[in-house]
Amino acid sequence: MSKITFIGLGNMGLPMAKNLVAAGHDVTGFDLSDAAKTALTEAGGNAATTTTNTIAEAVAEAEIVFSMLPAGKHVSAVYTAADGVIANAPSGALLIDSSTIDVDTARAVSAAAEAAGFPMVDAPVSGGVGGAAAGTLTFMVGGAAQAFAAAKPVLDIMGQNIFHAGGSGNGQVAKICNNMLLGISMIGTAEAFKLGEKLGLDAQTLFDISSTASGQCWSMTSYCPAPGPVPTSPANNDYAAGFTAAMMLKDLLLAQEASASADAATPMGQRATELYTQMAEAGHAELDFSGIIRELG
Repeated sequence: MSKITFIGLGNMGLPMAKNLVAAGHDVTGFDLSDAAKTALTEAGGNAATTTTNTIAEAVAEAEIVFSMLPAGKHVSAVYTAADGVIANAPSGALLIDSSTIDVDTARAVSAAAEAAGFPMVDAPVSGGVGGAAAGTLTFMVGGAAQAFAAAKPVLDIMGQNIFHAGGSGNGQVAKICNNMLLGISMIGTAEAFKLGEKLGLDAQTLFDISSTASGQCWSMTSYCPAPGPVPTSPANNDYAAGFTAAMMLKDLLLAQEASASADAATPMGQRATELYTQMAEAGHAELDFSGIIRELG
C-alpha cells in the first residue's frame, strides 16, 4: 500500500482516484471542489482538509503524487510554485502527471522535478470517463525507464494498456498525435456518411460495405457518427458526449502548437482544428466530437 496524493478530482481524476482506493492504497484527494473531495471520502479515500488547504500540506507525506489537471499552466503552477509539489513533497516521491498539456511544459516540469531528485513521468490517457471508471484506460507514458518502471504498477490499476513512449514529454507527443489522427478520421468518416446520404445510400449499407473494406477505421466501426449502425455510439443518444468537441479541439490546438514548434506540416490537422473551432463557436462544444457530422449540413 502506498500513500498517494491525487491532485485534480474532476470527471477523469475522481474515478481514477477511486480505483486506487479500491486497490487498497491510502489516497488523499486535493481539489478546489468540496463536492469532489466528499465524493472521494465516500468511496473510502481521504480529503486534503488541511489548515491552509494548500498543496504543500497535501503532499507533505506522499510517496506518490498523481495529478489530472486542465492545462499546462495549472501543471506548471502545481509542481513548480513555492508552495507546490517539488518544493514540498518528501524527497524521492514518485510524480505522475496524467494531464493532457503542451509538450514544452511537460518537459520543463519533468526537468525541474528531476533536477530536484524526483522521478517523474507524463502519462496522458485515452479512454474517456467510461474508461476511467472501469479502469481500462490507455496510458501513454514519457520519462526515464526507471521512472516508468516505478509508475507502471500504479498505472496498471487504472489502465488496461500501458505504453512507454520514450523520454519526458513523449507521452504528450503520443497523445496529441493519436488524437489529431482521430479528429481527422472522424471528419472523414462523417463526410462519407453525409455524401452517401445525399446520394441515396442507406447508412447501414455504407457501414456494412466500408467496415469490411479499405475505408474501415475506429471512427466508423466503434464510434460511427451516423445514427443506426453502431448502437453504442453517441450518434444514437443525440450525441451526448463521451468525448466532447471541446476536448477534441483542445487536443487539436495542442497538436497545431507542437507542429509549429517542430516545423512539421499538418494541413489536415489544421483543417480539422478549423472545423472543430466552428463547431464550438456554433454553441456545440459540449456535444460529442462525433457530432461534427451535424456541422456538415
